[in-house]
Amino acid sequence: MNQKKILLINGHPDEESFNFGLSQAYKTGVERSGAELREIKIRELDFNPNLKFGYRKRTELEPDLLEAQINLKWADHIVWVYPVWWGSVPAIMKGFLDRVLLPGFAFKIREDSLWWDKYLKGKTSRLICTMDQPAWYYSIYNGAPSHKAMKKLTMEFVGVRSVKITSIGPIKQSSEKFRAKWLRKVEQLGEKNK
Repeated sequence: MNQKKILLINGHPDEESFNFGLSQAYKTGVERSGAELREIKIRELDFNPNLKFGYRKRTELEPDLLEAQINLKWADHIVWVYPVWWGSVPAIMKGFLDRVLLPGFAFKIREDSLWWDKYLKGKTSRLICTMDQPAWYYSIYNGAPSHKAMKKLTMEFVGVRSVKITSIGPIKQSSEKFRAKWLRKVEQLGEKNK
């Protein structure tokens, strides 16, 4: 029986954040399941998050980003844990996406075409996002921009399908009971490899 290969990526810059607690809960669940797990804590990587030439000129990848690409190729299931800030992802995570999901690695634009080849096909993903507003409010009144950007315009753009989203909020002034409930739920997701 093939074990699922899971890559857990934490995009929060503060290791004392609730996001790191959620990552640990997910990891605990995965370890209980026996699946293979690799982790990326973006805050610990040594890289310049600025894609300073865009795609016009190549910027050499730092060793940590080369290893991240290896891990992304290796994984069957990619789990992202991050806060929603200003309707988007933290700057360090956006820089990671810009630098790692490059043409030639994650996708390739076809010559003289509007279409592209997706190089990360066959993978699934889960987004575990925290926010300081109720998840329903973020979706209904604000249109969930970061969810759309990560699911449709990032993961699905490079071929990752079946992207599920877990929205947790509001975190600010949340009770210990609320947080404990979410830690249990996320641990169960890890145990089920979802």
